[in-house]
Amino acid sequence: MAAWGPTAAAPLLRGSRGLPLLHCVCRMFASQTEGELRVTQVLKEKFPRATAIEVTDISGGCGAMYEIKIESEEFKEKRTVQQHQMVNQALKEEIKGMHGLRIFTSVPKR
Repeated sequence: MAAWGPTAAAPLLRGSRGLPLLHCVCRMFASQTEGELRVTQVLKEKFPRATAIEVTDISGGCGAMYEIKIESEEFKEKRTVQQHQMVNQALKEEIKGMHGLRIFTSVPKR
């Protein structure tokens, strides 16, 4: 039987995104970060018909990587790659300071 130590416990002390559990708890109850608010505001301006916009800083709060979920009529009859290009274009200036971006787009279901 293997000895129980910090190395064995490390996977158990991490949340689903690989972040320390304490961090996950803090972010669960915290309001949006400044970066999340800024990206959300830009998306609201660029996609005024969006029915849902969710921006999450997945870099641990430093603003280097975001996950974006956006639902908008503007994406109707466009391929996924075109939808993602629209989001990238809308965030052209903000992306310059980012390390990565995950984009999920959809069209509202009637």
